[in-house]
Amino acid sequence: MVVDPFAKGGLQDAEAVLRAHGVDAYFRAVEGWTDDGFAVLGGRTVVMAGSNDYLGLSRDPRVIAAAVEALGRYGASVSGSRPLNGTVDLHERLEARIAGFLGQEAAAVATTGFQANLALAAALGPGDVAFSDARNHASLIDGLRLGTGKILTYRHGDLDHLRRRLTTAPAEGRLIVTDGVFSMEGDVAPLRGLRDLADEFDAKLIVDSAHDLGVLGTRGAGLHEAAGLEDRADLITATFSKALGSTGGVIAGPAANVTRLRYNARSLVFSAGLPPASAAAALQALDILEAEPQRRERLRRLARLLHDGLRAIGLDTRPSTTPIVPVAFPDMAQAGAFWAGLTEAGVVVNLVGPPATSRAMLRVTLTAAHDEGHAERVIQAFTRVADRLRTPRAAQPLPPVEIS
Repeated sequence: MVVDPFAKGGLQDAEAVLRAHGVDAYFRAVEGWTDDGFAVLGGRTVVMAGSNDYLGLSRDPRVIAAAVEALGRYGASVSGSRPLNGTVDLHERLEARIAGFLGQEAAAVATTGFQANLALAAALGPGDVAFSDARNHASLIDGLRLGTGKILTYRHGDLDHLRRRLTTAPAEGRLIVTDGVFSMEGDVAPLRGLRDLADEFDAKLIVDSAHDLGVLGTRGAGLHEAAGLEDRADLITATFSKALGSTGGVIAGPAANVTRLRYNARSLVFSAGLPPASAAAALQALDILEAEPQRRERLRRLARLLHDGLRAIGLDTRPSTTPIVPVAFPDMAQAGAFWAGLTEAGVVVNLVGPPATSRAMLRVTLTAAHDEGHAERVIQAFTRVADRLRTPRAAQPLPPVEIS
């Protein structure tokens, strides 16, 4: 039997289920943004509680001005790959700046965060084995699949299972690969335990810090800083499209590791360089991130309010201990009905499910552009929708969550 390759499942199947219940949740165009945590969607002004703009920098006038200045000086594109004609001095400044910020010897900038993770293919050769957390981001999975080595998955965050896999899998080279903060459920990788196992089994540890850069750590330098392991990193990947309010990606670490990927990773070598406006925006955002730690404190304060407020009405946001707040549902139909109710109430969150996640859930985030009033409005909307839909809730209020 011949199967139409374009008719296979995935997110499209989930969308079909939702549409059957009158829910249209994907590819909805935002018609405008405001500087105070709202967006215009479907002609209505709504609380945007689904953005990854953690520090509220994508609309900061200083970030926009830096991008505009670079646009006028360099143009809209570098029109070539980095090794040839596609490198400008902004790229080099950004690489030096972010390497220093992350406490690493060197960095290489990619055009997207996804491409930064695709670069990992160059580190996984014949005879090598990558040990990948079961809930790693799709870009990490794809990067490893493009390599020529073997991939073994270990149970999410399970150090004992990882140890058994490391013990029983002979390899010429070993890579342990994990998200730092997991993008959908907001939990944090056990970095110290992973580092100890990597050292014990002579493996390299690769951490995708897309959702902890700018969020975790005293300086906002991410999970390695928070864990006190900046000087023991083998490779860190990250994106500028979250806390830095721009777009683009980076790999950082010891100079030898970064140089290896800079010259051998196809996603870096055979792609046009990062647009200068994006590089300038990321540089300016780094300056603001360091100069204004109150943004990070506000983000954590609002995350705590949101976690505690939702748990007080019987909704469970665990395992997250970060500004990513997941609320799980038995199936996509129930999650979709709740999403539709929130949207009607003027609160936009993200509706996600398999295969992107292990379960149907709403992913909620507030940013430093929000305030306590936004948090209260989101909690009130959740309360009203849960009452109207008679959503099952815990009989007793759940304990507060300690925010990382």
